[in-house]
Amino acid sequence: MTLQKHLKVSDFYSGLYYMRTNDLGKTWTDPIEVPELAWTYEPDGTTVSVADVTPGWHEKTGKLLGIGIKVRYDKAGKQLVNEPRARDAHYTVFDPVENSWTPWRAIAGIPEENGKFFSVNPGCTQWLVKPNGNILLPIYFRGPGGGDYSVTVLECSFDGLTLSYLQHGTEMTVEGGRGLVEPSLAFYDDTYYLTLRNDKAAYVTTSRDGLNWEEFRPWKFDNGEVLGSYNTQAHWLVHSDGLFLSYTRKGADNDHIMRNRAPLFLAQVNPEELHVIRATEQILMSERGVMLGNFGASSITKDESWVTDAEFMIGDEPHPRGANGTLWNARIIWGKENKLVF
Repeated sequence: MTLQKHLKVSDFYSGLYYMRTNDLGKTWTDPIEVPELAWTYEPDGTTVSVADVTPGWHEKTGKLLGIGIKVRYDKAGKQLVNEPRARDAHYTVFDPVENSWTPWRAIAGIPEENGKFFSVNPGCTQWLVKPNGNILLPIYFRGPGGGDYSVTVLECSFDGLTLSYLQHGTEMTVEGGRGLVEPSLAFYDDTYYLTLRNDKAAYVTTSRDGLNWEEFRPWKFDNGEVLGSYNTQAHWLVHSDGLFLSYTRKGADNDHIMRNRAPLFLAQVNPEELHVIRATEQILMSERGVMLGNFGASSITKDESWVTDAEFMIGDEPHPRGANGTLWNARIIWGKENKLVF
């Protein structure tokens, strides 16, 4: 499990740490700092970190990849975004045989550094490995003029060390609310699914090849009501017998929570109609007075999947409703074996 310290300035993060379990989450190591993944510094003193990292296994090479966004900070923790690729797609490779991490590297070959890919952000995105070993990586991006972000999916090759751009797919955006950001990708029953974040809503779209996407639509419940998820991430859990979405939303007696970012829910998705089946909705993590909402989700074994999150604390004192900065691991125990996990 990867994690970082939030340094009490908006989106100001430490270097990367990880925790490890050898008994399916019963016990964990303390957070382990990785020297190769710590802050680096530019000649003028600018701090460089990599944030919003999503780890994933690459079976063909036997390596673990961590993919995130390179970010630059001034001494006060303010992000510096005034030059090409100040925010960029970076990755590290963990070799389980050598028990070693590579230093952060930029994905090779992404074009138009001074054009539409001025800012490239694979932040908190679920990505997939194709049968041939290529990686489908959702990103959000924009040009030097700023404005609304767009989303696309990159196809990249990976040889065990170098992650290289090959092509990208449909470019999607919506006007206002910063456009579309933090896309997450899933594959179920021969179809790719992409969930999209906007400041005011959440959207979903599908594709047959992971690159060419249908027109996106707002997430809704099966009764036609808007899901109510907005301005935060949503992520997938895929089981051989069903497709599931984890999210936060309005309308859960949670208006006292900023952006309604707690509790955290899980529900089954109708993959043909692209709506959330309300009767299946369950609370994964209860609200204790503070935000959840930015989180990770992954299949672990044939019998269980995990969703991980941490309570967002402002200040050092526990919240009166119980929050104290706990890092949560919600274990979803499936009633049927997940035949997609090997």
